[in-house]
Amino acid sequence: MILIADCGSTKIDWCVVDNGRLQKQIFTTGINAVMLTEEEIRQRIADELVPQISSYPVDSVYFYGAGCLSDEVCGNVTRAIRANLPSARNVEVHSDLLAAARALCGREEGVAAILGTGSNSCYYDGVNIVDNVSPLGYILGDEGSGAVLGRQLIGDVLKRQLPPDLCDKFLSQYELDRLTIIRRVYKEPAANRFLASVTPFLSENIDNPAVSKLVVDSFRSFFVRNVMQYEAATRLPLGFVGSIAYHFQPQLKIAAEACGLRIGTVLKTPMPGLIDFHSVEGCKCK
Repeated sequence: MILIADCGSTKIDWCVVDNGRLQKQIFTTGINAVMLTEEEIRQRIADELVPQISSYPVDSVYFYGAGCLSDEVCGNVTRAIRANLPSARNVEVHSDLLAAARALCGREEGVAAILGTGSNSCYYDGVNIVDNVSPLGYILGDEGSGAVLGRQLIGDVLKRQLPPDLCDKFLSQYELDRLTIIRRVYKEPAANRFLASVTPFLSENIDNPAVSKLVVDSFRSFFVRNVMQYEAATRLPLGFVGSIAYHFQPQLKIAAEACGLRIGTVLKTPMPGLIDFHSVEGCKCK
């Protein structure tokens, strides 16, 4: 049996898989592998995961997480997993971007992207990520992400760039005012999550031309500043993972067509594709 983990800062999706079939799915508290020590990661896994999978003979573990890029971080996570699952003969720790590439493209060449709270993209040769335009975070980059969409929405509301009734509706629905917003963004932690938390308003009001334009323009910026830097982007369909891509597929398609690009597979989470990838036959690019 294998254990696959899709790890974010909020939660981890763990799936026990046997011959391509899901045996059990478990959700535990998220891990920021960059911020936590090896011991803290080990204890979190021991407390929340191990009691739920003790009856499953796990032979291999494939852990994918944001920030799992350096040897130090990957080493900490690997040792924390081995300490809790000593029977696992194989433990691999990889980035969330490789998770997206494998989930979307399997073992075929492709351009893969993440559009969630943050954004990222890469050109994948079927084995490795061979090119990546740095996302730079929501202050310098992260175009098309939930954080940037929220930032643009709030900025347009406070600077009266949206219709007055829409501005009033937003402030009332989220019980916000200018000073509260300033505090949440500039003085409190996790401003990116706060900004991303207001994106449901965009979805609820997407039929408003001003809202639709805001979303499409942000996606076009993502394509121009990131995806179109890969030569393969104009000849291959683009795959996406993430809640923003999933919930705004019509706007994503409009932006892509405006840039001469094609949208391929869109997944809310990478797990279904990862289960396919780690099954015997793997999966194919779509």
